[in-house]
Amino acid sequence: MGLPQYSSHQFSVTLRTEIADLANVQTESARLYALLQQSVDTSLRQETGLPGPNAALGNGNGNGRAEVWGCSEKQKDLILKLVEEHKLDKAAVEQLAQERFGKSVRALNRLEASV
Repeated sequence: MGLPQYSSHQFSVTLRTEIADLANVQTESARLYALLQQSVDTSLRQETGLPGPNAALGNGNGNGRAEVWGCSEKQKDLILKLVEEHKLDKAAVEQLAQERFGKSVRALNRLEASV
């Protein structure tokens, strides 16, 4: 994950599980991935100060410092441009991010922001 000032973090984990019914592979895989992603996101927020799941969409935090986004600067600019140009409700955009990814718009990583 790229961070400000050319910093980065990398995280890797291997997980094995037994599934009694092969019909449950996709469901169990999705559940485990979501659990692991949530754990990684929590760890990164603690270490890097990335915005939490209840952070609001915006481009400033009122203290003169730019907010940290999980996606690239170009992706951030495009998201903000689309919200402004199409007069989208910021709360609805936040809700969509929460529904699809379980996190705020600013916490979306590069892959999630590109979807």
